Amino acid sequence: MGKAHRGRGAWRGAAAAAVTAVAVVVSGGGAAPTTPRAPDGAQAAASPATAAPRVTLSARDVLLAAAEKADRQADGSGDWWHSVTVNRHLYAARTGGYLVVDRTRNEGWTPAATGGEQWAGDQRLGAEPATEADRRAWEQAGAPSEIEVLVPGKGRGRLALSTAEGEARTSHTPLVDGDKVFWLGKNVTMKDLRTLPSDPGKLKKWLMASYAGHGTESTSEELSGDAWLFRVSVGLIMDMPVTPEVRGAAFRMLAELDDVKVTASVTDAEGRQGTAVSMRERYDRGGVSENRLVFDEATGRALAHEYVVVEPGGLQAGFEPGAVWSSTALIEAGWTDDRP
Repeated sequence: MGKAHRGRGAWRGAAAAAVTAVAVVVSGGGAAPTTPRAPDGAQAAASPATAAPRVTLSARDVLLAAAEKADRQADGSGDWWHSVTVNRHLYAARTGGYLVVDRTRNEGWTPAATGGEQWAGDQRLGAEPATEADRRAWEQAGAPSEIEVLVPGKGRGRLALSTAEGEARTSHTPLVDGDKVFWLGKNVTMKDLRTLPSDPGKLKKWLMASYAGHGTESTSEELSGDAWLFRVSVGLIMDMPVTPEVRGAAFRMLAELDDVKVTASVTDAEGRQGTAVSMRERYDRGGVSENRLVFDEATGRALAHEYVVVEPGGLQAGFEPGAVWSSTALIEAGWTDDRP
C-alpha cells in the first residue's frame, strides 16, 4: 500500500463483508468499548446500585486514546520494511444473482538503504461467494470454477474470476529516483518517513503542503482537504515505516477533523474485531462510500482499510448499503533483516 510511483497514481484497497454499526460505549472506569449486551438479557441482573455507569465517547476521545496506545508501540529496526496484506474486492456475477469476493495476497520488502530495490510478492487466492446465501446461489448455478462478473464503470467490460489459487510470484524494481519508497501525498524517501514531525499540527502542515485541491487518484476528482488528508493518513497509519510517535500524531490529527466518525465492534474480512474511524466520500461518477480504517483499540495497531457502500453508484453500483466493496487487511508489518 502506498508504494512510490513513477507516474500519477495512488494506493487503494480491496474486500467484501457486512458491517454492523453500534454506539461507542465504555464502562465508567475503562477506555475500551464493551461488546453489545446479550439479547437474552442475562447481564440485566446487576442492580442499579452496583452496575457501572455507561458513557458514550466522542470520536475525538476514542482517537486520542488510540494515539496513546500507538505511541507505546515498539519501533524495531532492520534492513527491510516488510508487510503482508490481503486485498479483497466485491463483484456481482453476470448471471445467478450472487456476489463474489476476489482475493489477493500481497507482500512487500522495502530497503532501509538508498539505491536498492523494492521486492514484491503476490498470489491470487481465488474468488469465493461473499456470503452463505451467495454460496447457495453459486451452487445452484452449477458451482462454476470460472465466474464471469460485472465490472462497474466499465460498460460492457467482461471479467472472469477463477475460484482456484494462482501461482505465487515475486518481482523487484529499483527505487524510484534511487531513493523514493512510498507515496504520501508525494513520493517520499525513507528518511522523509523516519523524520516526520510527531506534533499533530506540524504533521498536518507537512502533509497538506502536497494537497492541490483534487483527489489522490485523479486531478479531475474533487476532494475536500479533510477527505484528502484522511485518505493519505490512513496509508501512513496502516503500514508505513514511521515512528510510533508519528503514528500517534496521525491519530491525534484525525481527532480534530470535523466529519470523522468512530464505530465500535467492527469485524474485518479476516474475522478480527476492532474499532473503525471513517469519513464519507462522494464520487463524481456517482455513489457515496465510507472510507474507514479499522484498528485495535487495545494497541492502536491498524487491522484493515475498507470502503463501505453508503449510497450505491459508480464503482459500487448494484451493491447494498453497508456492503464492504473493497478492503485491504493488514496481516503483518515491521522491520526485518531477512532478505526476500
